[in-house]
Amino acid sequence: MHEDIRNQAKLVTEEIIKVAGLKKGQILVVGCSSSEACGQKIGSDSNLEVAQDIFEGIYEATQENGIYIAAQCCEHLNRAIIIERSAVPYHEVCNVVPKPKAGGSFATTAYERFSDPVAIEEIKADAGIDIGDTLIGMHLKRVAVPVRLENNKIGEAHVVAARVRPKFIGGARANYDEDLL
Repeated sequence: MHEDIRNQAKLVTEEIIKVAGLKKGQILVVGCSSSEACGQKIGSDSNLEVAQDIFEGIYEATQENGIYIAAQCCEHLNRAIIIERSAVPYHEVCNVVPKPKAGGSFATTAYERFSDPVAIEEIKADAGIDIGDTLIGMHLKRVAVPVRLENNKIGEAHVVAARVRPKFIGGARANYDEDLL
């Protein structure tokens, strides 16, 4: 089971990196309900081992591509973000350390695995993965575009993904540059 979950997480991450065209240094926000991955109701049965497996799969794919992970905490920490300090050197940091039932198992794992983790209140990420319907939209740049993934399950959790594109300002949609999308 653990190896399957790790592999599913890696495949999902590789797919969104490719579809979103993420480049080195960009940020992927991840919201993850380990409860949902285990087939339980979100927030009801936080599972640190499953969160660690999911994190490892995502981390492997992002490290191979030079992408930063922004791990979204649960609502108990107001959906704060755990991220490497080097990704957000000028952000105002929060004084909090997530725990499995206060922040979530995925954010706890990120905090433990990152080399220099910080918590921040918000971020505007370049793409996102929502594992178990955790609602990551508040942490995406405008304009978010849903991505239909072939790999749309991790464990029992439904996976939704998004990429972002530049806003269309001052004119008809026909005036956009396809290469920017």
